[in-house]
Amino acid sequence: MRECDVLVIGGGPGGLAAACAAKREGADSVIVLERDKRAGGILNQCIHNGFGLIRYNLELTGPEYAVRAILEAEQAGAQILCSRHVSSIEKAGDGYCVSAYTRDGIERFRTRAIVLATGCRERTRGNISIPGSRPAGVFTAGVAQNLVNVRNVMVGRRVVILGSGDIGLIMARRLTYEGAKVLAIAEIMPQPTGLARNVSQCVQEFGIPLYVRTTVSRIIGKKRLEAVELSDLDDSGKVIPGTARRIDCDTLVLSVGLIPENEVAQTVGVKLLPNNAVDTDRHLQTNVSGVFSCGNSRHVMDLADYVSEQGEMAGRNAVHLLRGEAMESWDEEKSNCMKKGFPEEGTVTCTICPNGCQVRFDEKTGETTGNRCLRGKRFAVQERTAPTRTLTTTVRTTVGEDRLIPVRTADKIARDSIPALIEQLRDVVVNEPKAIGDTVYSTELDGKEVRVIATA
Repeated sequence: MRECDVLVIGGGPGGLAAACAAKREGADSVIVLERDKRAGGILNQCIHNGFGLIRYNLELTGPEYAVRAILEAEQAGAQILCSRHVSSIEKAGDGYCVSAYTRDGIERFRTRAIVLATGCRERTRGNISIPGSRPAGVFTAGVAQNLVNVRNVMVGRRVVILGSGDIGLIMARRLTYEGAKVLAIAEIMPQPTGLARNVSQCVQEFGIPLYVRTTVSRIIGKKRLEAVELSDLDDSGKVIPGTARRIDCDTLVLSVGLIPENEVAQTVGVKLLPNNAVDTDRHLQTNVSGVFSCGNSRHVMDLADYVSEQGEMAGRNAVHLLRGEAMESWDEEKSNCMKKGFPEEGTVTCTICPNGCQVRFDEKTGETTGNRCLRGKRFAVQERTAPTRTLTTTVRTTVGEDRLIPVRTADKIARDSIPALIEQLRDVVVNEPKAIGDTVYSTELDGKEVRVIATA
C-alpha cells in the first residue's frame, strides 16, 4: 500500500493544479490517479484554441494547456499515475484508503486528504428520451470530438446538432473543416447556451442555421440514421403541433449538457446536490472532513483556466487542513462569468480575452464602443478590414500509438486562406517524432509563409 499526504483523483486541469499547489504548499507527498493512459483529461482531445487566456496570458490549444499543467505538477514534485481507475474510498483511521483498478490488479493508497477532480460526463440520448428508432449515427458531442480529433474516424457527412453547448458549437466548425455539412443546430432555450464567441466564430461565420426554441422530436432510420424531425417549442417547452419538419441526415450530435462525475465520491459518503454535483463549503471541502472537490465534478465551469485556479485552492486548503491552518474561500463568481448566447446585432465579439466584449465599430469615424481595453478596439478594426484566425486541426502520423497529431498555425492567417490550407494538410503525413512547437508543414499563402506546428 502506497502512502501520501494528499491524493488527487483525476488528472485533468483541476486535479493537476491541485497536486501542484499541494506540493508547493509543503505536502511531503502528493499522488494523482488518472484513469486514462495519459494525464490532461478532456484537454487532450480539445485541439481548438482559446485556453490559457487568463492563466498564462496566452491563447493555447487544449493539448498545449495540458502539457503545461502536467509539467508544473511534475516539476513541483507530484507523482502522476495513469491507467488507474478508482473504484472506492474508505475511511481508515485518521485518513482514507483509496482502491484503484489497474491492468495488474487492484492497488491501494492510504492518504490523509483527498481532492476529487473527476470532471463530468455528457448527457446522452437516454437522459433526454428522444422518440424514434435507435439507428447508428447518434453521438454525444464529446464522443464525436474524440473520434474525429483522436481516432481519425469521420462520424458523418450530413449532420444535425441538438443543443448549443460549447462542445457542440466547436464541433460544428470542426466537422465543417473536415468536409461535413452541418445542416442545423437546434436549441430548446430562447438563446444559445454556449459562449457568444463560439456562436460567432463557429456557427455564424460558417452560415450554419441555429434554431432556438427547437428540438429533435423524432429520430428516423433503421440501421443508420436517415433523418431527424425538428419541431418548435412553446414558452413552456412543449412541442407545438404542426411545426414538425424533416431534415435528411446521417448523423445527429447531442450537445445537451453535462453531469458531474461523482460515483466514487458517494462511496465515502460525500453529499451530492440534485444535479449530481458535489456539495462543498466555501473552502471547497465536502461534508466528509479532509475530502475536497474542484472543477466540473463540483460545478460545471466555463473555462479550464478557472478549473485550474479552483484546483489550486483545493490543493492548498487540503494542506492547510492537515496543518490546522485557516483555509481560503472560493469566489463563486469565477465559475461562470463569460458572455453567452447570441452576439449583439451589429457588434464584433472580441476573443482576445474571456470577457467576450461586444464591440461596435463606427464605419464613419473609426471609433469603437463596448470594448474594455485597447486590444478590443484593435481586434474589432481587424475583424472589419482583414479578419485573421488561428487554424487548429490534425494531420496523420505513422509515429507511436496515435493516428493523428494536433496542429495549429504558428501565427494567425487570413480567414479566407483557411480552406486552401486545410486542403493541403489533408495530404500531410508525419513520419518522424515531433515535439510541441516543431514545424510539421510550411507553405506560402497570399505571398506569406505559413508554418503549421505540432501542439502535442
